[in-house]
Amino acid sequence: MSITAASTPDFPQRLAEFRKRRSLTQAQLAERIGTHVVQLRRYEAGSSQPTLDVIRKLATALQVSADLLLFGKDERGPDEDLRLQFEAVSRFDEEEKRVVRSLLEGMILKHEARRWQTVSNGGERK
Repeated sequence: MSITAASTPDFPQRLAEFRKRRSLTQAQLAERIGTHVVQLRRYEAGSSQPTLDVIRKLATALQVSADLLLFGKDERGPDEDLRLQFEAVSRFDEEEKRVVRSLLEGMILKHEARRWQTVSNGGERK
């Protein structure tokens, strides 16, 4: 199974960036993930897409999550400043989670209503 280029438009750039941040050459990273350096160059050039297994190996070798490799900063998941709070909430008991979920849903609805009001007023907030 491979990931299509359409679903990961910036994957090659992110891969090269994370490799360079770790001060690894293409040959060193290729060795760590058990592939030929030519194949790694294809990944970074965007001419070849890695399998899910290779993405897992790349993430492990580069010490990043697969999400960081595959998705841009604003494409997936909570903002970094909310991530720790969501991790903490995941340890709550079921009743506490229900309360947090209700609060979030209320805030989201309020935000969406305000956004739609702005749109219907031609961009002006009342």
